[in-house]
Amino acid sequence: MSSSLHNRVIDAVGTHIVDGHTPAGTVMLSEQIERAQGVSRSVVREAIRVLAAMGLVESVKRVGIRVRPQSGWNAFDPVLIRWRLAGAGRGAQLRSLTELRASVEPMAAELAAQHCPQAMSGELMTVAAQMRTVGRSGDLERFLALDIHFHRLVLHGSGNEMFAKLDEVIAAVLSGRTGLGLMPAHPHETALQWHVDVADAIQGGHPVRARESMELIMRRTIAEVEESWVHTARIFF
Repeated sequence: MSSSLHNRVIDAVGTHIVDGHTPAGTVMLSEQIERAQGVSRSVVREAIRVLAAMGLVESVKRVGIRVRPQSGWNAFDPVLIRWRLAGAGRGAQLRSLTELRASVEPMAAELAAQHCPQAMSGELMTVAAQMRTVGRSGDLERFLALDIHFHRLVLHGSGNEMFAKLDEVIAAVLSGRTGLGLMPAHPHETALQWHVDVADAIQGGHPVRARESMELIMRRTIAEVEESWVHTARIFF
């Protein structure tokens, strides 16, 4: 099976569902997808299996492939997040993820200051220093990689396995924010300093300072991107 064909079908069907072009309740047939995408039955079958795991569709015997409502979607799937950030659901997705980060990351930083292994906290300090240098240079691609690594270390350093499992979700929103042009060409000096402050507090074992410094980062993040969702209605299931 061609991996590229498989991924193309997943993207084509998935993005149409996420953008609302194929609304909840719609019944699709494998034969229709085969003809529309020009692929074999086996490719469609595997693509539908992946989309079903994401909560987007369900196979109903003697009916077809039915699109599920948004309440059934796996909201933490990184691919689904990428689709929403690139489509009509951008504002709602950014808001949900940013609010999630603002709730989780300060606590993760506080826990990391209490429990983070020395080697990990030392690496965090190194990454924070590199972020400052790279941020000043304007290399957003390299800065993004460091930013993702920084926040992943904080989550994992908390010693909370559920926080750690959010690393790909947060990587997706950081990547999406950069890809959508919502990052300044040169990150603010104060934000760069706050990252250093978080790392220093974690390495020094200062939980309150670690939390407060991360809260400053999160509040700055909200201020920079909230314009993208200010007119977006909230979703209630």
